[in-house]
Amino acid sequence: MTELPDLVCSECATLYPVQSLAWQCTCGGVLDVVPFVGTLDLAALTARSASLWRYAEVLPIAADTTVTLGEGLSPLVPSRALGQVQLKLDFLLPTLSFKDRGAVVLATLAKRLGVDEAMVDSSGNAGTAMAAYFGRAGIHCTVYVPESTSPGKLAQMRAHGATVELVPGSRSDTSAAALQAAGQNGVLYASHVYHPYFLHGVKTYGYEIWEQYGRTLPQTVVVPVGNGTMVLGCYLAFTELVAAGLAERMPRIVAVQAAACSPLEQAMARGLEVPPVVPTAATIAEGIAIVAPPRGRQILRAVRATGGTIVSVTDQQTATARQELANEGLFVEPTSAVCFAAVRAAVDQTYDAASTTWAVAAALLTAETVVVPLCGAGLKSPGGL
Repeated sequence: MTELPDLVCSECATLYPVQSLAWQCTCGGVLDVVPFVGTLDLAALTARSASLWRYAEVLPIAADTTVTLGEGLSPLVPSRALGQVQLKLDFLLPTLSFKDRGAVVLATLAKRLGVDEAMVDSSGNAGTAMAAYFGRAGIHCTVYVPESTSPGKLAQMRAHGATVELVPGSRSDTSAAALQAAGQNGVLYASHVYHPYFLHGVKTYGYEIWEQYGRTLPQTVVVPVGNGTMVLGCYLAFTELVAAGLAERMPRIVAVQAAACSPLEQAMARGLEVPPVVPTAATIAEGIAIVAPPRGRQILRAVRATGGTIVSVTDQQTATARQELANEGLFVEPTSAVCFAAVRAAVDQTYDAASTTWAVAAALLTAETVVVPLCGAGLKSPGGL
């Protein structure tokens, strides 16, 4: 693709040139990428490189060989303990998390636009991915993170040359600090939440599942949800595949939150269109501890459109699932274990039988074909086992 698609407000439909570095509409609405036409060249697909750039026709920007690290096409392997589950190992991507998918697209965009400075806020993995890819692109990056961020992630960011700003308090406090700094002239706010090009990088996760399943889709895809980038990326992919006639139907998306911070689950259970205000609470699943997701309305719409739902698991369930995965040879961070914990609860029937969302999820999580992502490596948060 030679022309870069512009951005459009999801609320009032105001258009913004992508060159403007806009990240939010003046009305307060989040931005999406203007729809663009792209059809996969199926005949050429099998001969292409084993990276997310194999889906070039459906991406908003072309690959830059000086930026890419070969990210994408992570393995899909069967779980030993849960026979119907396939585990997608995104913790094997270059910076050890799925955030590489969106980070490489944003860094490629920034280089194409001639950006010299970028900034981002993160609970950890997005920051490490942005630090790596913007560093590779020759663009200085400042990362705002909670002061409680694991030392491994901080070391990784600094190793890539990023400036790290430690923010006292919660993940929400970090977002607020970053938003105050955003909008500086010539500085790209490379937010994995606000900048919609990031979502189009993440959607390659869904395209890979389709290809690895023999150009079909499983019955259920389970994803962790905080800010919702994986939910929305998957929804984009599945919607596009069905619209292009490459899949007969969409998988049901079951999104999983930490019980200590579950605004989206509560909204789903109560039939709300936007997440309610919830108190800040500590959880070992730090990557999804988001009390007010900016794309909350979109996340709820997407999950409902697939016939899926949102559930939560406790920290104890997450820790147990993390150990079970480790026993299978897969060492992941706690946030990556929440989906496996949800499937385990459905299989063992240890969920809250009174929960309206679990009433739906139980059948979906025990379907014949279920995909679970393992999004971040355990060495990023080595404690807790």
